[in-house]
Amino acid sequence: MSTLIFLGITAVALIYIIGLYNHLVSVKHAVAKAWANIDVLLKQRHDELPKLVEACKQYKQFEQATLRKVIEARSQVQAARERQDIPALGQAEGMLRMGLGNIFAVAEAYPELRANENFMQLQTRITSLENGIADRRELYNESVNIYNVGIEQFPAALVANMFHFTSKPLLEFSAAEKTDADIKSLFG
Repeated sequence: MSTLIFLGITAVALIYIIGLYNHLVSVKHAVAKAWANIDVLLKQRHDELPKLVEACKQYKQFEQATLRKVIEARSQVQAARERQDIPALGQAEGMLRMGLGNIFAVAEAYPELRANENFMQLQTRITSLENGIADRRELYNESVNIYNVGIEQFPAALVANMFHFTSKPLLEFSAAEKTDADIKSLFG
């Protein structure tokens, strides 16, 4: 009789551990899926930015320093994306978003550029991609938060440690990205 009780308790404990493990695997894959969604949008934006820069370059007087900053930030985002270096990606994203904001703000001083159909289409496309990236970052951070909390809570932490589940970094942004653009300095 005691053997049956022991086997019953062992079976329940084993089923519980398997359930915890499967839950952690599911949440871990939700994080990977959220990252893949961000990656797709970053790639699309990466492909669109050279077209925007080229449209701006057609206007000889357009701010070359602004374009250089965007090109440099684009390279940094691409490198961080390929390495899946989330902290570096957050910092590079901040630089790129500021550069894009500067391009769109400076473009206000160039009526010919604002009237250019290619520029307008690219601006709309990139703005749409930016909004999509922001939505996906929110989903990614929520997925990471659920995963990180899950691997730290008892008793799941025991299973997580046993199977080497490690915490994932949030996609955070630099202080510069959180501040408003100084429009006066762009036109000063």
